[in-house]
Amino acid sequence: MSDQETELKLLRDQIDSIDQQIHALLNDRARCAQSVAEVKERYQGDREAVFYRPEREAQVLRRVMQRNDGPLADHEVARLFREIMSVCLALEKPMHVAFLGPEGTFTQQAASKHFGHSAHCIPFSTNDEVFREVESGGAHYGVVPIESSSEGVVTHTLDLFKRFNLKICGEVELRIHHHVLRAAEEGLDNITRIYLPQQTLSQCRSWLDTHFLSAERILVSSNAEAARMAIQHGAEAVAIASDLVADLYQLNIVARNIDDQSDNSTRYLIIGDQEVGESGHDKTSILVTVPDKAGALYELLQHFHQHKISLTGIETRPASPESPHSVFYIDFEGHAANQHIQNVLQELQSDTVELKLLGSYPVAVL
Repeated sequence: MSDQETELKLLRDQIDSIDQQIHALLNDRARCAQSVAEVKERYQGDREAVFYRPEREAQVLRRVMQRNDGPLADHEVARLFREIMSVCLALEKPMHVAFLGPEGTFTQQAASKHFGHSAHCIPFSTNDEVFREVESGGAHYGVVPIESSSEGVVTHTLDLFKRFNLKICGEVELRIHHHVLRAAEEGLDNITRIYLPQQTLSQCRSWLDTHFLSAERILVSSNAEAARMAIQHGAEAVAIASDLVADLYQLNIVARNIDDQSDNSTRYLIIGDQEVGESGHDKTSILVTVPDKAGALYELLQHFHQHKISLTGIETRPASPESPHSVFYIDFEGHAANQHIQNVLQELQSDTVELKLLGSYPVAVL
């Protein structure tokens, strides 16, 4: 055996030994999770036990990143622990998560990023259906898009909070990357048809103008539909979609990251019927209805200024055409359990027609 082979054998034996220790510890953690489930069931009485605790998961992931000293990157270690927690949670109680489908959408990627791959994710055709499924108890949680760096706030999602009595339980931010997918051939030659949704076209238009100015662009309903059409129409057709779609439909990625903006991202909300405790780094969202008059928004913002509370988002929503009121969706730093947040909410309550607390929840970790 050569010196190189001898050294490699020693290192591989060491890796095998470490793997055995990791395996044993993973099973220890899983057994502990099962014990947690038993304790929760024992003390809940007639109420349904709450197994998923967003604030607890956020705290665990933050500690993972804080104590990490490499060589693995902080976010990579956190992703590993996310999957460990997902597997262990599935032992306590399998999570059913509704998302805006079909399969292969970025919303599905966001659901998997937030809940891990052991959650059972179910696609629905509209955000309305996602809200309805969660409110009826058919799913424990839902995942819906709320804001895109390229196209702004998804106003329809905001309007659904006026119709449904659901809470925001968390948020997840997803970097959006589009690729050129092809069924059989490698490379970018002989492409005459490009299938993609309108939103994808708006995010990749410059790249397409540079590389495929003469190819026909055919708009479809989703990235998954683009993949199906590319397969159906053979070697001269491509789809513009994500890694997940490439995996689902077994397509080759022949050009990666063709987005016009390299930092393109979308923020998603986790909706449910659960009030979330403090995690130490939280955000609160409210819907506020005020008289439609000059200076109404200024008067609202004064309360936040006086209490030194930083806003992270504000959006105006229309009331009914006959209504003499304006509606504002506001995100701000802090948790509703904090006294200074309670103070500003009480002031807002007295100065508004209606205040709806949509939820306090951990700021996205990953």
